[in-house]
Amino acid sequence: MQITQDAITLIRPDDWHLHLRDDSALAAVLPDSAKQFARAIVMPNLKPPVTTVAMAQAYKERIEAVMQAKNIEGFTPLMTLYLTNNTTAQEVEKVAHSGFVKAFKLYPAGATTNSDAGVTDLLANCSAALEAMQKHGVPLLVHGEVTDPSVDLFDREAVFIDRVMLPLRNAFPALKVVFEHITTKHGAHYVRDAEGPIGATITPQHLLYNRNVIFQGGIRPHYYCLPVLKREEHRVALVEAATSGNPRFFLGTDSAPHAKGAKEAACGCAGCYSALHAMELYATAFEKAGKLEALEGFASLHGPAFYGLPVNTSTITLERRAFEIPAELNYADNQYLVPLAAGEQLAWSFVG
Repeated sequence: MQITQDAITLIRPDDWHLHLRDDSALAAVLPDSAKQFARAIVMPNLKPPVTTVAMAQAYKERIEAVMQAKNIEGFTPLMTLYLTNNTTAQEVEKVAHSGFVKAFKLYPAGATTNSDAGVTDLLANCSAALEAMQKHGVPLLVHGEVTDPSVDLFDREAVFIDRVMLPLRNAFPALKVVFEHITTKHGAHYVRDAEGPIGATITPQHLLYNRNVIFQGGIRPHYYCLPVLKREEHRVALVEAATSGNPRFFLGTDSAPHAKGAKEAACGCAGCYSALHAMELYATAFEKAGKLEALEGFASLHGPAFYGLPVNTSTITLERRAFEIPAELNYADNQYLVPLAAGEQLAWSFVG
């Protein structure tokens, strides 16, 4: 990694948590991720969800068709399957031998966008699949929130650790687990201190903002995501984790496109779109913490190490040049997409 007053050059990063959607939405957003990242773990929460290797193969082919149509090179989608109550050990074995499906994703039923088919009781319904994942070294990526309506929205990650994560890892101690998009000091400290193979992804919005930003000057729906932004003490703990050099923490944008009208609605969708300017946002967060030198490990080294993949050989450069985030972007079906922090100005610009 090279850092000067005017530029940062680092090994090309990967995005270990990304929503690409499908059809015209896929065509609209894929170029943004492919511009900055060499690889991405692609989320399976389509309608219907991607639950088999055959469905993942078909989705991968649709992504590759968009790449061909838009002359995108040097980007590799890494596919995942949606874990359900009915996932079999045989499907896990197919994943292990597929070469292109890298993990299963746990969505507790009803936890987030398109999670209605999610798991209702992990250990009761999925033990055979989890045993096979542990046996074959297939990671489980968890959306770490309980959906019990009696639990406060801001406490759902901490409660998930007690009710789900601890029993899961006691029952399957060798299972590789990624605690996705952690949002609290509880999550950060758990991943830091836990035994066994575990990692965590952290988004740019959870490094840069606390929950106050959602309500500044009125409701600001384009800062609303799930898990929701938390108190400042939690944001600080996430920054400490991301910049610590601990290889358990790595980049995952959770970039989640929703049309402007679907966000600015009476019941707005959860998700922040950051694929356009992800590395500029991460560089901003790391510089604010005085830890720019830790950015390459977090963005480019720790993720490949966890997944057992080679480090990328190419590099990217960010220049210290003002970048004004667009107010909106063209999206699918003649709609618009509002990126995270639209209208704000960042000190860093991606130059390739």
